[in-house]
Amino acid sequence: MLESMLGSKSCEQVLLYLTARDEGYAREIARFYGVDYRPIRNQLSRLEAGGILCSRPAGKTILYSFDPRCPFREELIALIEKVMTFCPAVLMERLTSNRRRPRRRGKPL
Repeated sequence: MLESMLGSKSCEQVLLYLTARDEGYAREIARFYGVDYRPIRNQLSRLEAGGILCSRPAGKTILYSFDPRCPFREELIALIEKVMTFCPAVLMERLTSNRRRPRRRGKPL
């Protein structure tokens, strides 16, 4: 939906993911959408260079989130949240279920 305004589908995917989950890294976002890693990484770098995102290291991983110093951060998040209301319910459920802890060994599903 935002692809025509932002210029690429990967940029839209990155912003939707970060709005729903607050932070993420390139491979995690690419794996979530089932796309190649390089376009996601390029968009994250471009958005960070533009001052929209900020990054922080966590071990060998670089986590990205919205830059709190971005002057139009709240407006951008509000726009993306509005777009999220038009996303398919299946995608919204996957985006909002944010399970990051590993499952105990032998625990039934």
